[in-house]
Amino acid sequence: MVTVGPVRVWCGSRADNRRRPWEVEMADAAEQVSALLHEAGETHHRVFRIVDGDDADWASWYADWLINLSELPSVLGAKPVRSELVYMLVSLDKEYTAQSPAEPWESYYARGLIEHF
Repeated sequence: MVTVGPVRVWCGSRADNRRRPWEVEMADAAEQVSALLHEAGETHHRVFRIVDGDDADWASWYADWLINLSELPSVLGAKPVRSELVYMLVSLDKEYTAQSPAEPWESYYARGLIEHF
């Protein structure tokens, strides 16, 4: 709840206002990782524009970019080992494809990466 002049306004649901600090940090980290994954996807597509983004080894490219050219290590609190990140990206891709969830792939992968690392 926020007081605006003499009026109190609810900001979000009551459940949001009761989240523990670690839950807020986890949600913020998930949003940051999701944004980094989205940026990696856009960058990859630009780099591989001549083949319309087609790259059989996409996970290796993403892992290298995420580890060396993004804030992922600081968001996760550690620098992932490249081969482990490649493995996780491929695993999450297979899960996402098999489950076909309604959420965007970036959000799904972000949650999986944070849980793993």
